[in-house]
Amino acid sequence: MLEQLQLLDNNTFPTITAFLLGLMTTISPCPFCTNITAISFISKDVKHKRNVLLNGLMYALGKIVAYSGLALVFLLGADILHIQHFFETYGEPAMGPFLIVCGIFMLGVFKFHHHDTHHHEQGSFNDRIIQKSKAGSWWWAFLLGIIFSLAFCPYSGVLYFGMLIPMTLAQPAGLLLPISFAIATGLPVIIIAFAIAYSVSGVSRLTNKMPAVETWFRRVCAILFILVGCYICISVFSGHDHDHEHQHQIEYRHLHERPLSR
Repeated sequence: MLEQLQLLDNNTFPTITAFLLGLMTTISPCPFCTNITAISFISKDVKHKRNVLLNGLMYALGKIVAYSGLALVFLLGADILHIQHFFETYGEPAMGPFLIVCGIFMLGVFKFHHHDTHHHEQGSFNDRIIQKSKAGSWWWAFLLGIIFSLAFCPYSGVLYFGMLIPMTLAQPAGLLLPISFAIATGLPVIIIAFAIAYSVSGVSRLTNKMPAVETWFRRVCAILFILVGCYICISVFSGHDHDHEHQHQIEYRHLHERPLSR
């Protein structure tokens, strides 16, 4: 893997190299898990394929903001090793509980009743949150794009901090590289989510069961959030991911210390 990364870094087309690194990141452990939940969330509005596409674009935009903003911090002179250690130490462990809590709220397990003094009626606070999330799902997709991007595992950390950032600092293209990287990490999610929504929408319209399918799809989305959150928690707190962290740090230091080709 290290030899392949070195070959990519010597590529004369840095933007394409950054795009390929982004594709490689999508199959790394933590991003792969979060991509599953992102696909389910983006495609949950199966009734409106336009909303699915909008959610996907906003998710990709969130990734662009996260990766480019972080790269800008390094361009301004921040220490790469310290920031990498911070995100790998706290980003992935926080992701598991975050997904579990989101999934629980989406399922409506807990009901918090809130008295509306304006309409003088009792309503479910949890239902209000769900309704607002449906109305502004593109905003939640944007936030998920940012949050998921910053949940680095050691492997994705090597690709981003060890390869992309040194290239960004060395290449005249500058912030175009993290943008290309972000598009590559979000593009597979958009394509798969839209394909699922399109196929499910077509089948449900033929059977005239769109409301039932949409409700079922949202519940599946919530369950996936919980399952992926539990998997990340078990993986992180059992120490499985961090067994290889030292090796990834060695690889990163080797990549960071060697001369960068322009």
